Amino acid sequence: MEFLYALIGGLIVGVLFGFVLQRGRFCMNSAFRDIILLKEYKLAKAVVIALITLMIGFAIFALAGIITLAPKPLKIWGAIVGGLVFGIGMVLAAGCASGTTYRVGEGMIGSLVAAFGLTLGALMTAYGVLSEAKTALQSVVIGTQLTLFGEFGSLTPVFMLILGIVGAVLTFYFWGLPALKKRKETDEPLIKFDNAIESIFKKAYPWWVTGIVIGIVGIIGYVASNGVLGITGGWMDLNLWLTTGDVVVWAGFIIVGLILGSFLAAYISGEFKLRVPKDGLTILKQLIGGILMGFGAVTAMGCNITNILGGVPQLSLHSIITGACIMFGSWIMAYLLFMRDTD
Repeated sequence: MEFLYALIGGLIVGVLFGFVLQRGRFCMNSAFRDIILLKEYKLAKAVVIALITLMIGFAIFALAGIITLAPKPLKIWGAIVGGLVFGIGMVLAAGCASGTTYRVGEGMIGSLVAAFGLTLGALMTAYGVLSEAKTALQSVVIGTQLTLFGEFGSLTPVFMLILGIVGAVLTFYFWGLPALKKRKETDEPLIKFDNAIESIFKKAYPWWVTGIVIGIVGIIGYVASNGVLGITGGWMDLNLWLTTGDVVVWAGFIIVGLILGSFLAAYISGEFKLRVPKDGLTILKQLIGGILMGFGAVTAMGCNITNILGGVPQLSLHSIITGACIMFGSWIMAYLLFMRDTD
């Protein structure tokens, strides 16, 4: 029964997640990198909206006793080094853990290579030649479930709810109202209902819709499994099933569903196409980037999805530091790859 529940639940949540990721072009590599590279903030805003949605949703379900929150202990060097390495890796791989995975469903062979590197790097770090480095980096531990307000307690969900509501009000005031005023001036409706099917299945989602729906899917996933969504662990789970025969669990089915969902979204919208990088250097960079992401994810106890979309809404200090370091790492590599020669 547990296997059947993981199969059905994981596939459903994964398909929803993959579909929204593809239609919203949601990738934290692009979101963070483009802040300094293109001065573009739409995807970064989508990340913020997703975090606010998740924070409010997690708080409500925790206060109702439906889910159990579990902020991580602060493993300071694991968070810093793992986050930086992950951020550097995702720029080389041309996609974060989730971005890489949904692009596999679009037919991008380079992303498939990056996903292989992600899995390889994670397994090497969890069980292989890099495990001692990971253990050393995780040896300094502060607290057990450390949040911004100290150890996790009964008031933590209340703080989450307050911060989430304040965040929602502020984002609506600074981002929503100007957008509404602009649309009012042009007589353009905020949402068009005349062709809902085409808007849902064929058109790219606005950043604010993407953020809200990503948050809702993350909440559904937490309620269904009593845990945050994760990508790296899912790839590891599938590999262990293929190589050792271990039973695939929830995380593995999430990956299968995510790829299927992104494939369906790309196919329906006419965007699916098998694409191979033009040169071997690009493939090599994506492989190396994937391996770095795998090392960073295991060392930091989670990839960008687990830490940023899972831990930050719970006010986990470990996840907040990891998320900041992922962003800084992406900026470092984006500068070295794309901006250094222009300075």
